Amino acid sequence: MDEARDGKGLARLRAIMARLRDPETGCPWDVEQDFRSIAPYTIEEAHEVADAIEREAWDELEGELGDLLLQVVYHAQMAEERGLFGFDAVVDRVAQKMWDRHPHVFGTESNAKSAEQQVADWEAAKARERRGRTLDGVALGLPALMRAEKLQKRAARVGFDWPEAAQVVDKIAEEAREVAEAETLAHREEEVGDLLFACANLARHLGVDPEVALRRANAKFERRFRSIEDALAARGRTPAESDLAEMDALWGEVKTRERVSD
Repeated sequence: MDEARDGKGLARLRAIMARLRDPETGCPWDVEQDFRSIAPYTIEEAHEVADAIEREAWDELEGELGDLLLQVVYHAQMAEERGLFGFDAVVDRVAQKMWDRHPHVFGTESNAKSAEQQVADWEAAKARERRGRTLDGVALGLPALMRAEKLQKRAARVGFDWPEAAQVVDKIAEEAREVAEAETLAHREEEVGDLLFACANLARHLGVDPEVALRRANAKFERRFRSIEDALAARGRTPAESDLAEMDALWGEVKTRERVSD
């Protein structure tokens, strides 16, 4: 049986990937890829999974999860070709990790723990596995806002943190003043970065996921701006044919309608 054609499930997907990567009979594009060239697609697919979940597009989620799984299979196939490791090793390693990090389920520890205590235990286990410096292992490829939050969480675990959210608000005001005072592009970039980092810190103190918050703010802006476009179209104009005062007034109308509907 040709497993790439007639097989089922994960075995079929792996057989297809092996065929695509065959240096003699495979797809030329797939054959010439490497870890670095595929990594951006891996990140993109993870974001598309998150996007489908955020939109509650459950009919799309199945396909997006498949696309993400393909990325794992792709990297594992390339690793196997280089003699580094294979797909089964990837699966075994993560399975063992989940077993080791859940002694309250698979071991002798009590399962009578709060979710917060289990998160603390998980982070402690990760720290023991790292055995390095506090900020080691925070992936460089993460979105910058998400990475800022993770760096701050690591530092907070060893006591390097503002005690109160109000102090972070003061820091944000300070950073905003420094942005306004910056005179060169390089200096403005630095100060805006500091301001964004402080905003991520405030979100963390308030128990808000900054990546989710910004994603939803983006969606809200998109929704409201499209409503402005629709209102202008009804008047026979486009945004380019309008002005800020008119569009700002329409923006206010959209906000009012959304508040009433809520």
